[in-house]
Amino acid sequence: MKRVKAACILQTLVFLQKPETGFSRERMLKINQEEFEHYKATLDRQKTRYQIDDVAEQEDGSLVVRVRKQYNDNTDVSEYFK
Repeated sequence: MKRVKAACILQTLVFLQKPETGFSRERMLKINQEEFEHYKATLDRQKTRYQIDDVAEQEDGSLVVRVRKQYNDNTDVSEYFK
């Protein structure tokens, strides 16, 4: 019988806007940062444990985010979060 001892999800998320919006890079970056903040607030509200590993701004105004987050409430994630 196998049993999950520890688990987490490692995701790379890209926050971007469609190029046809015609926004400047600065405006797109601001919109994407606001969307990222909303995403973090949602994780906090749901009480999901998470850790942001990296946030990179791209030349087109998009954000690439690497996040490590809790799989579910029943598994231990302490070895993944330092």
